[in-house]
Amino acid sequence: MSHIITSRLGPSMMVLIPLTVLETFFGVALALAIAFVRGSLTDRAVMIACTVGMSVSILVYIIVFQYGFAYKLGLFPVQGWGDSFWENLLRYATLPILIGLAVSIAPTLRLFRTFVLDEVNQDYVRTARAKGLTEGRIMWVHVLRNAGIPIITYVMSNLPALLIGAFLLERFFGIPGIGREVILAVERSDFPVIKAITVYVAAATMLFNLLTDLLYQAVDPRVQLK
Repeated sequence: MSHIITSRLGPSMMVLIPLTVLETFFGVALALAIAFVRGSLTDRAVMIACTVGMSVSILVYIIVFQYGFAYKLGLFPVQGWGDSFWENLLRYATLPILIGLAVSIAPTLRLFRTFVLDEVNQDYVRTARAKGLTEGRIMWVHVLRNAGIPIITYVMSNLPALLIGAFLLERFFGIPGIGREVILAVERSDFPVIKAITVYVAAATMLFNLLTDLLYQAVDPRVQLK
C-alpha cells in the first residue's frame, strides 16, 4: 500500500506544487495591484472577470486548452507521462499547470483582495501615510505583512488537498498521480487503497495545521505559542 502512495505522489506533486506557488504569487501580487486602484473601473472589471471565470466549469477549461494549445497549436502533448523529471515538468505537466492556474486564480484573487482591503482601512495604514511613506511601501511591507495571516491560513488549508492529487487533470492528461489512482480505486471498489489514502491525508492535515501555527509566529511576532 505504501508503494502505491509513494509511486503516485511524485507525479501529483510535480503538477500541484508549481501550481500552488504560481497561484499564491499571482494572487498576492494581483490583489496588491488591485488595492492600488480599489473602487475604480479597473477594479470592478477585474472582479467581473473573476466572477465569470469562477462560473466556468473546469471541464470547459480542460477541453478548450487541450483543443487549442495541444491539438490545434501543438504546443503541448494532449496526454502522456515519461521517466525524465525535466521532460515531465516542462512538457507534460505544463498544460495541466496552466489549466489549474486559470481555474484557481479567480477565486484566489477575490479572496486575497478581501484580505488586503481589510488591512487598507486600518488605523496603522493612515498613520503610515501621515508619516509620508510611499503607497508602494505601505502595500508591500505593512499591509502584506498583516494580510499574511489569513493568506497563510488559506494556503496551508489547501495543502492537504495536494496530497490527493488533481482528479480531473490527472485523468484527462494521463498523469499517473494519486488523484488518478483514487478514481481507479473507486471504479474497481478497491477499499483498502481508499482507506489508506484517507488516513494518509488525515495525518498530513494535522501536520500542516501544526506548520500553520508555526508560520503565524514567523510572520507576526505578536502571535505567541504557549
